[in-house]
Amino acid sequence: MSLAALPSPLDTLRAVETPEGIALTLRPAGVVPRCLAYLIDLLIRAGVFLLIAIVAGLLGGFGKALIYISLFALEWLYPVVFELMPRGATPGKRALGLCVVMDSGLPVTPAASLLRNLLRSADFMPGAYAAGLAAMLLRPDFKRLGDVAAGTLVVYADAVRLDGALPAAVPTPPARALTAREQLAIMTWAGRAARLTPERLGELALLADGVCAPPPAADAGAARERLLGVAHWLAGRREHAE
Repeated sequence: MSLAALPSPLDTLRAVETPEGIALTLRPAGVVPRCLAYLIDLLIRAGVFLLIAIVAGLLGGFGKALIYISLFALEWLYPVVFELMPRGATPGKRALGLCVVMDSGLPVTPAASLLRNLLRSADFMPGAYAAGLAAMLLRPDFKRLGDVAAGTLVVYADAVRLDGALPAAVPTPPARALTAREQLAIMTWAGRAARLTPERLGELALLADGVCAPPPAADAGAARERLLGVAHWLAGRREHAE
């Protein structure tokens, strides 16, 4: 199997390009951090409502109106207000390092934020956010129904670093001319070495048929070392090249 024939990405990162031509790499947040963020926000809203209810109990008839208004605001306006702030996240999402953006990576718009939050009623069906959880589990970008309709994405706010220092290896020229896509795939693979086990690196290196000379053997370790050498060669290092 060649690098050019890889059927799908090897991770959940999402590459987007802004209208200004700026390339961004986003990391969609999965079900667990989003559920934890929701629980944090739920506790915050419950605490605020409890305080309002205590005050409302002292205001008689006006207090009842205050309770209804507070319920509406905490349920529907709380997430919208925070998502439209500079950090694009409710306190729960901030605690988990998440934020809401448009599919393009740009800040979420008022219309999109309002729509994604209004459609939480659809995500809740038939109960306990079952529809929303099912949608997130079935999609590689973990979008719930509200995100799909609004064109939004919940991502990790921290910048994604794809590349790190290349592990030591003897620079080795490739066995054939490589396309720009193949060169990018090899450099990205090598740059992630610190985040992957040697076994996983070797497993991925075996996919690079015909890139190394001689062709990579069935030994994953040997394939890993030779492909790392190709990465060093692509990075411009020619000393002791084979």
